Amino acid sequence: MSSTKVLLVEDDPNLGQILREYLDLKGYNTDLARDGDQAFRIFQQNQSAEDGYDLCLLDVMLPKKDGFSLAKEIRMVDKNIPIIFLTAKSMKEDTLEGFRVGADDYMTKPFSMEELLMRIKAILRRSQPASEALPKENNRFRIGAFSFDADQQTLQREEEGRVTEQYKLTSKESELLRLLSLNKNQTLERSLALKMIWHDDTYFNARSMDVYITKLRKYLKSDASIEILNVHGTGFRLMCP
Repeated sequence: MSSTKVLLVEDDPNLGQILREYLDLKGYNTDLARDGDQAFRIFQQNQSAEDGYDLCLLDVMLPKKDGFSLAKEIRMVDKNIPIIFLTAKSMKEDTLEGFRVGADDYMTKPFSMEELLMRIKAILRRSQPASEALPKENNRFRIGAFSFDADQQTLQREEEGRVTEQYKLTSKESELLRLLSLNKNQTLERSLALKMIWHDDTYFNARSMDVYITKLRKYLKSDASIEILNVHGTGFRLMCP
């Protein structure tokens, strides 16, 4: 499979275009449909080809055919394809109905683009081998004078061809530094980091994350050009050249 294919069904033209452009930018081949009937036609045409869809993002409130009815029809063609519902509704009954028709996840608008992307990746990892389902990501980063390997969970500084500092990071330290590195010189939302790493944004998890931020600052302090800033009320920002 050359790239991951996503069927996005959203009747709001502005949101639909923004979502499609964002997903395309992140390496997903995304088709946009505006109503339920059009979406099912596109789905059938593509699933009959060799490079069918890998995931569906369905708005619940759609013209001609609602998202729940569309999901049932999609499931009749492909019972295993992952489905995420997008909706402005937050009623418990809608959530339960979504899972009854086979939803893998459910997001209430407005939502963070970053959180949607992380949920897509998590679902694809469960449903298909990572080598087939996910765009390749770089897990090696240059942070000022340091090199960081997220796969090996190592952080080291080299000078004149020799290693002068080396740290073996814990899983949470590595995951947090990876998110900061992916958003280098940009704000990493506190709530997103908590949901991605701790799976819950409780007060106690937030305090735990503050401890890990302090540890990362300690590791990086020998390079004065690197700084992890607190962005008041929002999150953190890894600043480096």
